[in-house]
Amino acid sequence: MRPADLKFLKDLTEAPSPSGFEQPAAKVFREFVTKHADEVTTNVMGSVHAVLHGKGKGAKKGPSVMLAGHIDEVGMMVNWITPEGFIAFKAIGGVDAAILPGMRVDLHAKTGVLRGVMGRLPIHLIEEDARKTVTKIEKLFIDLGLPAERVKALVRIGDPITYGVGFETFGDGMAVSRAFDDKMGAYICARVLEEVKKAGGAPGDVIAAATVQEELGLRGGTTSAYGVDPTVGIALEVGHATDYPDVDKRNHGEADCGKGPIIARGANINPMVFEGLVAAAEKAKVAYQIGAEPRGTGTDANAIQLSRGGKAAALVSIPLRYMHTPTEVLALSDIEDAVKMLTRYVLDLDPKTDFTPR
Repeated sequence: MRPADLKFLKDLTEAPSPSGFEQPAAKVFREFVTKHADEVTTNVMGSVHAVLHGKGKGAKKGPSVMLAGHIDEVGMMVNWITPEGFIAFKAIGGVDAAILPGMRVDLHAKTGVLRGVMGRLPIHLIEEDARKTVTKIEKLFIDLGLPAERVKALVRIGDPITYGVGFETFGDGMAVSRAFDDKMGAYICARVLEEVKKAGGAPGDVIAAATVQEELGLRGGTTSAYGVDPTVGIALEVGHATDYPDVDKRNHGEADCGKGPIIARGANINPMVFEGLVAAAEKAKVAYQIGAEPRGTGTDANAIQLSRGGKAAALVSIPLRYMHTPTEVLALSDIEDAVKMLTRYVLDLDPKTDFTPR
C-alpha cells in the first residue's frame, strides 16, 4: 500500500465516529474525495456522497453505481456522572462488555479529548461466584483521573466515548485498528473513485458514499440508497474471517485473511452483479473468495436492495478477525485487491446490462 493511502486509512480509522457522531470521519472522507469527484454533498443524516459523472452519453450512458461504506463505529455514551466524578455510560452499537474492564478510552468532550480508564472492582473484592460471569456494562465506570467538580465542568451527558487505541501495521502485511468496521469500507469506496477518475471515468456515474448509523440499523444506507437512487448499489463491509482458533467453519464458512475480498452470494445479492464482480476479479487478476448469504446480510446491502422499487445490490467484504473489539485485524492486501476488482467492475459496466434475474 502506498504511504499516502496508508495515511488516509489511518486518518479515517482513527477519526472518532461512534454512530450519531460521525462528523470527524466524514471530514476526512470529504477532504479525500473532493480531489477526485465532480461534486460532493452531505445529506441531513450526515452521509457523504461523492459523485464522478459518467463519460457516456445517450445510449452509451452506463448504469449508475453507488459504492457504500459506513463510517460509524461502535462506542459508548456518557449516561451519568456520579457524585465522585466517575462516568456511567451506555453502549452505542454492539459493544462486548467482556472486553471492557481495564481498557483505556477516550471521552470526546466539547473542549477536547479526555483520557479515561475503564474501572470496576478488582478481582480481590469481587464475590467468588461473580468472578465467573461477565461484568455488566451498568457495573462498569470510567475514571478520568479528575476531581468531581472538574469532570462536571468538562463533560456533558451524551458525550461520545471511543476505545483509546489507534491504527498499527504489524506482522506480515497485517493491520490492527479499533474501527476497520467499517471505515475500511469507506476507504475502498474513495479509492475506487480515485482510480476510476485516473482511468478517464466510467460509462455511468460513480458515487462513493460514506454512510452513517449503520450500527444502529442501516439508517444511513437506507436514506442514501433512496436519495442517490443508483441502478447498482454495492456495500463494502467487513466479514468474519474464520482462519483463527475455535471458529466453526461448518457454520460460518471459510474466509481467510490475505486470500482476497469476499463476494457475497445469496438472496440479498443481484446475480448479475455477483457474476460481474467475479469476472472483474478474474480480469484484474486478484484473489477473491465467495461467501454464502442465504438471507439478508445485515449490512447496507439490505437497505440498498429494498430501496424504492428494488435495486441491483451486492456485498463485498474484507475478512476481519475479532470484530467489534479494539483489535480488529485484517490483511492490507485484501483491501488493495478489493479496490482493483471494483475499479475493473465499474469501468467495464456495459450500458446495455439488464440486471433483471432471468
